[in-house]
Amino acid sequence: MADVMAESEADVAVIGGGPAGLHAALVLARGGLSVVLLDESDTLGGQYYKRRAEQLTAAFGDFRPRGTELIRQVRDSGVDCRTGTLVWGAEDGGRTLFTSDVRTGALGRVSTRATLAATGAYERSLPFPGWTLPGVVTPGFALHLATMDRVPVGQRVVLAGTGPFLLPVACALLEVGARIEALVELNHPYRPGISSIGGALRQPARLAEAARYLLTLARHGVRVEQGSRVLAAHGDTQVTAVDIGQEDGSVRQLETDALCVGFGFRPSTELPRLLGCATEPDPSGTEQLPVVDADGATSVDGLYVAGDCAGIAGVHAAGVRGQLAAHAILRRLAPERPTVRLSGLRRRARALDRFAELADRLYPLPATADIPDETQVCRCEGVSAGEIRQAAATGWNDLHGTKAATRAGMGPCQGRECGHIVAALAGRNEGAAECFAARMPIRPLPMAATVEGQEVP
Repeated sequence: MADVMAESEADVAVIGGGPAGLHAALVLARGGLSVVLLDESDTLGGQYYKRRAEQLTAAFGDFRPRGTELIRQVRDSGVDCRTGTLVWGAEDGGRTLFTSDVRTGALGRVSTRATLAATGAYERSLPFPGWTLPGVVTPGFALHLATMDRVPVGQRVVLAGTGPFLLPVACALLEVGARIEALVELNHPYRPGISSIGGALRQPARLAEAARYLLTLARHGVRVEQGSRVLAAHGDTQVTAVDIGQEDGSVRQLETDALCVGFGFRPSTELPRLLGCATEPDPSGTEQLPVVDADGATSVDGLYVAGDCAGIAGVHAAGVRGQLAAHAILRRLAPERPTVRLSGLRRRARALDRFAELADRLYPLPATADIPDETQVCRCEGVSAGEIRQAAATGWNDLHGTKAATRAGMGPCQGRECGHIVAALAGRNEGAAECFAARMPIRPLPMAATVEGQEVP
């Protein structure tokens, strides 16, 4: 087949149009470099700076005005913003990127002098009986419906899991008229010890933000039930009830028409790992993170990582990390440019990293050993926890061997949803996080990309 890829060049490619990528692209463009910003979504902003449809903005106002202004500045600075563009592969340390238009399937190749991966994160799910029922969703999905579409995910909602993200989701649901039947927090973050309080006080803005959420919930009569967890969801064609395990060992059942369960976020590291970056386990021991220096430089020459892709730390840290990486790239590619003092930015980055470490301590993840055998783990291929355990018990106690034996992780998500659970059930990630190898294409390609004479490398 003839190679009809559209080819282009830029000094720097920024992959991901969320807070980290936007801040980085702006610094790079203002520094005089040609920048291409690639994002799979139809609009820039990522999950945090997402924007409402025009009619909803007119009716309810701009959801994130600061994000709208940042996007405007990025476009005005001359950045080549390519939305609806999937980066599905790379080679030569990231200096060659392979892309696909998500609408037409048209393939492209971008050549760069340096690449910044700001690919963000996705929500972490942990399987339990009934988690595949309609009406069981992630908190992020519920937040999107509430903020972007002004639609509640249900009229009677149970929120569960762990992490500070549950608080703004609950408040957003209340704003659009949902009733919160329970907010079930696995840990005890709101009864912290003295050392934790000291760490929180060093970030008064974040502490005030959490306090505002908790006050809003209190005004609506919603109590955060700490030390409890969802054990199972029940229903036929729709979730109708949820079993809640109490700290004292008792179980109570709640009627509901929507269950939102999440356990924080997982870094989207496929691209850096594909390019051979050195990695290390994250604090939870379940993920492999790219090893980066204070400026986001990886072990691969010319490849940088910023934002939640380098470790979950939140939107404020993502913006700072993006700026630091951009300044490092400017020093590399434009050494004649006047030196910029970054001491204040570095201090802020260190403070935000310490706050992220505090969050890791306050919201530890639960063990996966108690997932019942009949619970489906890999939804794409319909593989249960028992099948994975059986494969491990019969000798397939290697993650990739278990994948081959059971097909867990072979579906469209390629293990992004289930990989960490498969590794835990296979018994090989204790103390050394394991994950499925990153391979091209790192995202499924549309069929249109494989026809009409296009050649995939």
